[in-house]
Amino acid sequence: MTQDDAQNIDRFQRGMDRMMELVSTEQSGTFDHAKLVESYRDLDPELSDYIVSFAFGDIYSRTSLTQQEQTMVTIATLTGLGIEPQLKLHINVGFNVGLTREKIIGTLIHCIPYVGFPRVLNALSLLKEVMAERNADAGAD
Repeated sequence: MTQDDAQNIDRFQRGMDRMMELVSTEQSGTFDHAKLVESYRDLDPELSDYIVSFAFGDIYSRTSLTQQEQTMVTIATLTGLGIEPQLKLHINVGFNVGLTREKIIGTLIHCIPYVGFPRVLNALSLLKEVMAERNADAGAD
């Protein structure tokens, strides 16, 4: 095994560990991100490695932002892009890492001048869906 191989294995494992901290079904009773990532292997064997090693092993493992801050940035970005399936997943992640309903709403409202009411209203609808599915208000500040 080369040093590059060892580094890639370390990145992948670090990514898997980080991913499971954020979205594991044992932790939250919500969507299993690991199964989703694994489901891409039949399309391209390396795609799941890219997702896990880069997104979670490199980016999400950085310590310059807290888990909550990272998730708020992700929620805001996905709202702006209008990518609803991933946004719903990351709203769940927000609750998993301790964001309150008010913090998520505040993040979304802050997006209005930049991405507009339609995208934010769609995101707020997803938030309501997630809260109903989780059968909780997910706490208040």
